[in-house]
Amino acid sequence: MKTDFQIPRKRRRIPLMPLGLARTMTTIGFLLLYIPLVSLVVYSFLSPLGAPGGEQEWTLQWFRKLSANREVLHALKVSLMVGIWSTLGATGLGTAAALALTRTRFPGRKILNALTYVPLIMPEIVLGLALLIWFVLLQMTLGVISIILAHITFCISYVIITVKARLHGFDEFLEEAARDLGATPWQTFWRVTFPLIWPGVLSGALMAFTLSFDDFLITFFTAGVGSDTLPLKIYSMIKFGVTPEINALSSIMLGVTLLAVLFLFHPEKKSNEI
Repeated sequence: MKTDFQIPRKRRRIPLMPLGLARTMTTIGFLLLYIPLVSLVVYSFLSPLGAPGGEQEWTLQWFRKLSANREVLHALKVSLMVGIWSTLGATGLGTAAALALTRTRFPGRKILNALTYVPLIMPEIVLGLALLIWFVLLQMTLGVISIILAHITFCISYVIITVKARLHGFDEFLEEAARDLGATPWQTFWRVTFPLIWPGVLSGALMAFTLSFDDFLITFFTAGVGSDTLPLKIYSMIKFGVTPEINALSSIMLGVTLLAVLFLFHPEKKSNEI
């Protein structure tokens, strides 16, 4: 008795490169990425080269000097304030825009959808100059408000794209079920829609805060007198040479970033382990 049934042969995967070479390239990549960060942290705890005794010792003097530097602390305060307000504005407007572009149909929707990617592609120097000209035409005094508006302008695109990716494949039958059970549109959004898209909203907010906090070029065009953010202050300080105070500040920012990453992206423990 003949049958056409054949056991499929297991295909052998051919590696694109030798395993040893792949491991070596990965190790080199991580070393190039993390050695400068480790060096920065080490030098923030070392005494100056010209210290008495001729040898460098471990010290916390750069952190003490940093805590007494009012100009740097003021710039840090401005950066945090700008980052928080820019994140709130970009997240709120970006989430609403993503819902509108995904759920509704109106004339010009495709054009607006395409314009969402323009701030991502456009060079920052062009966007910064355009915003500067626009603020001048509006006769707006450059300062913290102009920086926040500028940061919202280029951060909102990242939020829209992130939330739209979360909305892709969203099961709308869940919303219909909530409405059938008597929920109002507002209750349906807060109890069904928003909890499901919350990871995308949070990812967009974190990305917006990061981009706003360390932005230099657009901030350089839209900042006024007395509204220097931390990147602008660091740029003005390194013109006269890199001081260990900058290393200490960078070490603190690196530590906060690592703690935030460990807190937000810590893998969940499996509760149903056998």
